[in-house]
Amino acid sequence: MTGVRCAGPQARAWLLPLAAVILNQAVYYGGGWIAQGLYHHDWTLPLDRAVPFLPWTVSVYFLCYLFWAVCYVSAARQKKMFAYRFFCADFLAKAVCLICFLLLPTTSIRPSVEGDGLWEGLVRFLYQVDAPVNLFPSIHCLVSWLCWIGMRDREDIPSWCRYMCFWTAAAVCLSTLTTKQHVMIDVIGGIALAEAAWRAAGLESVFRKYAHAMDYFARRAAHVLSIRE
Repeated sequence: MTGVRCAGPQARAWLLPLAAVILNQAVYYGGGWIAQGLYHHDWTLPLDRAVPFLPWTVSVYFLCYLFWAVCYVSAARQKKMFAYRFFCADFLAKAVCLICFLLLPTTSIRPSVEGDGLWEGLVRFLYQVDAPVNLFPSIHCLVSWLCWIGMRDREDIPSWCRYMCFWTAAAVCLSTLTTKQHVMIDVIGGIALAEAAWRAAGLESVFRKYAHAMDYFARRAAHVLSIRE
């Protein structure tokens, strides 16, 4: 992947994560809004019903946002080729998510939350703010696994940190099941999509188009905001 003229580190450090957040919100809420009148499939399997409902795991489900922020900001600050590949993979994966949300709308039946404890209250809050739609593939699992992918081959961080990223991503995927936010096919789909998007982003023909587009926007933004590279 040579010959790609990329934006400087200052522009990448804020533009790439910002673009990823905007894209994520547009795909999730836009896809849900467009598909709201369509038939939604319930892909709950008997094995999903056997998974216990564990309200305390909502803590993992919520804390993953911090995990994402750290990993995405760290990726944006890496060497330009790595940074663009990581966020290209995020872009490709979210594009596939939007297609799935529109062509295969999904839903599930959530359990009744009993009890007045902290975790039960947080689960009820989660259910209120997050409708059971846009389930396949799971964005929670997709983003968490992509964070792990972005860390697993980096030699500039200690091995214990890479292991921690793996187990954090695995814990987030498991929490989507134990909070009854997703079913197993959603988890598998999210992980598989993250791996496929990372491989696709490594293709030079794909990488170049994304890098050139983001390079253009980064330089335009830097000019407008008078950022000196």
